[in-house]
Amino acid sequence: MMAMEEFAPLNEKPTGNAAGMALPLVLFLVAVYFWDSMLVLPIKYLTVFFHELSHGLAAVFTGGSIVRIELNANQGGVCWTSGGIRFIVISAGYLGSLLWGSLILLGAVKTRFDQQITAGLGVLLLGVTLVWVRNLEGIIICVLTGFALLALAAYSNEKICDQFLKFLGLTSCFYVLIDIKEDLIDRSVRGSDAYKIGEMLFLPDWLVGIVWLAIAGFVTWKVLAYSLKE
Repeated sequence: MMAMEEFAPLNEKPTGNAAGMALPLVLFLVAVYFWDSMLVLPIKYLTVFFHELSHGLAAVFTGGSIVRIELNANQGGVCWTSGGIRFIVISAGYLGSLLWGSLILLGAVKTRFDQQITAGLGVLLLGVTLVWVRNLEGIIICVLTGFALLALAAYSNEKICDQFLKFLGLTSCFYVLIDIKEDLIDRSVRGSDAYKIGEMLFLPDWLVGIVWLAIAGFVTWKVLAYSLKE
């Protein structure tokens, strides 16, 4: 009898994830080395975008709305919302951007829709810019990044988009960890997300930051372990 050859579904990647993660991991280490250089700015801008959009989506999903979003060249941002459950809206920033990074990484690792995901991210940036981004810096950042993602999806191939998405997802997850530590634990910023949650729960903002850091670290570890699993 002839042996039946097994084929992976068209939308599912074959095993060998550890090998496929080698280049993104190397690129991530390079990004850490050049963390304060211009080379990593697009990734940082995307993470800030995901952070602010997560605030807005949390408001929408809990009965509120997005008023406007701003992104700044100094890697800052703000999302004005109306209504919604305040605790969830405030908490959604760091943890929401972590979710975005995790989903991007898993989408790249587990599916063959790399070009579609890359194009989808470009469309998302342009759509959010059209509807909610209202400052000039934010419009320039989002429009340039959005069209760059669309160009990458259109003029590269699945393999290149795959490596890019893995790098983006991985770096986004770790950037959240770095951001939480620097913004919420190393220093106290009146008006920060952790400060607002601390006021609501009568807790110090650094303690809120530690809880968020623990959650983010656990999620990042589990996602990375799953991504490397053969």
